[in-house]
Amino acid sequence: MDQMEEFQWLDSAEQHAWRQYLRATATLTEALNHDLIEEAGISLNEYEVLSRLSETTGHTLRMSTLAEGLVHSRSRLTHTVRRLEGEGLVARSAAEDDRRGVNCSLTEKGYKFLADIAPIHVQSVRNHIVDKLGHEKMLQFGKLCELLGEDNSGDSEENE
Repeated sequence: MDQMEEFQWLDSAEQHAWRQYLRATATLTEALNHDLIEEAGISLNEYEVLSRLSETTGHTLRMSTLAEGLVHSRSRLTHTVRRLEGEGLVARSAAEDDRRGVNCSLTEKGYKFLADIAPIHVQSVRNHIVDKLGHEKMLQFGKLCELLGEDNSGDSEENE
């Protein structure tokens, strides 16, 4: 059987929806990133690292766990953390329970910085997403995104 006959092509409405998704995610990511860089001098990726750390007990996560939660390769996360570490916003250390692992911790300076810039990011999210969708559609959007984010293909890098 011809390989092209083994799958179903997107119809025109599905293709349009797919392209709208690609455009929306690229546009939103760019807008949120721009607002953070302009107002706080930090990228959306860097903000997400700080934010995730702030939400954990002891403001510390193992680098591999942080990478999985952010859906970043470990090498990409390492570069981001290195930049944040250079600013004194995070610190890395050997994991106490397993010396082969590396923990990333939010520093006091990092926590203060995050607290100062969080309103900038939240307002940006409101401006670009929440206010456009409204509360109910925002909640529906979150549920749809949750479905899309359930992909457990295991394609992430295994090296730290």
